[in-house]
This record gives sequence, C-alpha cells and structure tokens, in this order.
Amino acid sequence: MNPAYSVVVFTTIAGAAQGLVVTLALAMLAGMPLSAGFVGAVLLLAFVMLLIGLGSSFLHLGRPERAWRAALMWRTSWLSREVIVLPAFIAVVAAWWLALQRGDMAAAVTAVLPVAALVVAAALWYCTAMIYACLRFIEEWAHGYTLVNFVLIGLSSGLVLASALAAGFGETALLHATAPSAFVVTLVALLTRTLALRRNAALRHRSTLQSATGIRTPQLVQKSMGMSAGAFNTREFFHGRSDGTLRQVKALGIGLGFIAPALLSLWAALSGGTWPWPVAVALQIVGLLADRWFFFAQARHPQNLYYQRVS
Repeated sequence: MNPAYSVVVFTTIAGAAQGLVVTLALAMLAGMPLSAGFVGAVLLLAFVMLLIGLGSSFLHLGRPERAWRAALMWRTSWLSREVIVLPAFIAVVAAWWLALQRGDMAAAVTAVLPVAALVVAAALWYCTAMIYACLRFIEEWAHGYTLVNFVLIGLSSGLVLASALAAGFGETALLHATAPSAFVVTLVALLTRTLALRRNAALRHRSTLQSATGIRTPQLVQKSMGMSAGAFNTREFFHGRSDGTLRQVKALGIGLGFIAPALLSLWAALSGGTWPWPVAVALQIVGLLADRWFFFAQARHPQNLYYQRVS
C-alpha cells in the first residue's frame, strides 16, 4: 500500500494521546496523589494531540467538508465507528479538563470521568485497529497482532510521555509507577511487533500471478503494469520504494520506536535522572512514525498483481 502521511500522523499521535490519558486515569483511580495543575496540563496536552490527529486525518479526505458523511455507515463500517468514537473521546477529555477547573465537581472528576476515559479509549483503539484487521484480503493486517500492537504501542508511547511530564513537573509518585511500566510495556510492544513482522515476512499469499491468470507455470513473470501510464491504482496501492528503503525504515522503526525508549526508560529508572525522558519521547515519536509508515507500506493489495512494478 502507499502510506498516507496524514493517517500515519493521526494513528501515531492519537494513539500516544490515548495512552497518556489511560495512564492518568489509572493513576487517579489508584488514588495516586497528583496536583490539579499537573492533571490539567496532561489533559490539555492530550486534547491538543487529539485535535492534531483529527486535523491530520482530514487531510486524507478529497472533500473535507463532507467528512460528516463518514459516520453514516456505523452499522457496518469500522471507519464510521471510529469517526464517532474519536470525537466522543475528545469530548470526555475536554469534560474532564473543564471539571477540574470547577472545585465543586471534584467527585465527578475522580469517580466518573477517568472510568469513561478508559472505556472510550479502549473502544477507539479497537475501532482503529479493526479498520485494518477486518480486511481479510490484505493478509499483513488480518490477524490478532494488529489490534494488540495498536493498543501496546499507544500504551508504550503514552507511558513514556507521562513519565517525561511527571519528571518535568516533579510528580515523583507517578514517575516511580510509570518508569518501570514504560520499560516493561515497551518491551512487550517490541515483542509483539517483532512477531507480527516475522509473520508477515513469512507469508505465502493466497493470490498469486498463477491463481489470477490460471496459468500454473512457476516461470510466469509480469512484464508490464497492465497500463501504459500511471493512474489511481498505481499511485494509491503501491508505495514505489525499493526493498532497501523498506529495510531501512523497518530498522528505524524498531530501533527508535521501541529499543531506544526502552533503554532510556531503564536508564532513567535506575539512575533517577530526568534528562533521558524527553530524549526518549523525541526518539520514540520519530521511530513510531517510521514503524506506522512501514505498517502500511508492507501491506500488499491483491490488485498489485496487475498494477505493480515492472519486473
């Protein structure tokens, strides 16, 4: 597939915002002492990140003014369900932040809104992942690791970001909880992402040139793209990058998206230093953008049996 940079940014930034809000909600439900100023700052940052993700997703639309129509097929479309759940999650985060500004709503903040944030964040992860996992004809996506990785990558980036914010604001109680969690969750995310990559690399696709044409000879080779010039099919369903570029992007995603933040979080947890956290956040953002780009680029649409690179 040809990765849309708007969707790459959306899924990465929104996933990190979900992980950040989930981390904050769990901390508050556990009774962790957190200053109101810190909670408000975290919620405001998550709100801005979600708006950036939402705005980025609009760039993928040919007619953004008709975006509301995407919600009409909610009975059958996971994309339509995501279009509904994402604004709902933004609304919960906004309501939580507004409630903090009013002292008479403290009970609602500590009891209701964190639980609502957890439920809606989980629903949003599920809807986003199922957009891809439900496409059985794209075998690189149609498996359980897709959902698992969307959740774990979001939690990992959210925990690393929460740790950086806790270190900056001096919230030591939260930092002592999130630092080891960030290390463990990032390692688990690395494991499941690696398993998904190994599975996809070993795939034997059901659709081949032989099955598409009915010609069973193993020497069958495609000599043209099926048309004399580029078209929508050649632009949208194939990235056009070399195998070497794909290997470099994959290595960048694994190295910066998982290994580097895991090592930096371990270093910070053992040394008590604060500087590794912002470095981990910066490196992980770059790495996860690369990994999400590779997630889309690795997917092979069956139509590329007719519109692929000249062999």
